[in-house]
Amino acid sequence: MGFVFYDTETTGTSTSFDQILQFAAIHTDDNLNEIDRFEIRCRLMPHIVPSPGALCVTRISIEQITDPTLPSHYEMICAIRAKLAAWSPSIFTGWNTLSFDEHLVRQALYQSLHSPYLTNMAGNCRIDILKIAQAASVLMPGAIIVPTGDNGKPTFRLDQLAPANGFAHTNAHDALADVEATIHVARLIRDNAPALWADAIQLSEKAAVAAFLDAEPSFVLTESYYNRPYQFALTKIGYDPGNAGSVLALSLTIDMNQLRAMTDEELAARLARSPKPVRRIRTNAAPTLQPLSEYDHFDDVAAGDLLERAYRIQADAEFCARLIRLSAKQDWPASEFVEEQIYSGFVNRADENRMAAFHQAAWEDRPAIVDGFADGRLLALGRRLIFEHRPDLMSDSLRSKMAAKILQRMTGEGYETTGWTTIADAQGEAEKRLGEGTPDEAVIIAGVLKYLASKMPSAGLSNALN
Repeated sequence: MGFVFYDTETTGTSTSFDQILQFAAIHTDDNLNEIDRFEIRCRLMPHIVPSPGALCVTRISIEQITDPTLPSHYEMICAIRAKLAAWSPSIFTGWNTLSFDEHLVRQALYQSLHSPYLTNMAGNCRIDILKIAQAASVLMPGAIIVPTGDNGKPTFRLDQLAPANGFAHTNAHDALADVEATIHVARLIRDNAPALWADAIQLSEKAAVAAFLDAEPSFVLTESYYNRPYQFALTKIGYDPGNAGSVLALSLTIDMNQLRAMTDEELAARLARSPKPVRRIRTNAAPTLQPLSEYDHFDDVAAGDLLERAYRIQADAEFCARLIRLSAKQDWPASEFVEEQIYSGFVNRADENRMAAFHQAAWEDRPAIVDGFADGRLLALGRRLIFEHRPDLMSDSLRSKMAAKILQRMTGEGYETTGWTTIADAQGEAEKRLGEGTPDEAVIIAGVLKYLASKMPSAGLSNALN
């Protein structure tokens, strides 16, 4: 199976509320030889306020992202989906994709009335080259060069790591250039750490991860936090009660007798404190795992002694059940924002058929399809699409209501807090950056400030929100 390396450039860092502005991908065979490539940009959605800092990083001007000749976000996402479907099944990957780009792609598909799970359905699976590079720095030192950042600490920023490993990354933060840099690093890991690469490919499949965790009584998980890799010797104790795809594993270096002696209140508090004794392993997120049998010692404890602990823990069903019960995640109240409702249940078959019909229909026929959605999320997202592309197809009252909602979103008026960038947020950020950046950035900032001023509501419109 081949690979799809992809990257996005966006209006900001919120994976729920920002949007993709540029998408690039390269399809390779299983030996990382290029087969095809794809790149596309789109214009800004009406309700999105871009972060001036994000535009400076990507060197994209407000004039570029408001160019009416560019595809709309919806049109871009339809083109992306068609291309990725044509390249499937593949292993989807990139640099930090599992923590960032994957979520943006899912949101974009969801907000465009497509199924959000393209990269891990129909035979597709995922890995993350950043995660593999971080693991390589611990498991196979020397496989890649990890440069030192301005703070004197190792950095895994692609714009620094790729050049340190021989890639001329002169156009960093352009999506296609970042994809090319990622493939360069992937080839180095494949060549210099072949066993680690092979393990990563094998564990890209959810079923393979589940089988590994069932077969190995003790194992080592490698994860990174704030760009620093950590390792944990663990044993599986069961599944997360709220998610069958999430395995719970207990650290073997913790004093088990101390944990057993705690009251439920004490134990719950200890389980919530870092380093957490119980860790969640998502079987569909390509975790980095090795059998503990590959180690002689771990944290100065003989691997054989840790294996014995693992068997004793797994044999204590009551203790495992107690740990699982007290590790259960708290249920948070449902969000009022449609973007944050992406995982609030699967779409029923009838609405799936309506989604397919929506994409096949002419715009004139789409309002009736949207009005037929039983799922309120799809109704809200569909109306947003119609308002952006063909507001003339809406009634005067609905069109006015949609305009007021977008204005409220952009100003943040009436919300206690917002998870997105408002006009005031962007103005404050732009003014702060005016004297700090390069002349080119100053031009971008000036354009953003002019654009934001044009979007400020008049007194009449503002009063209409109150």
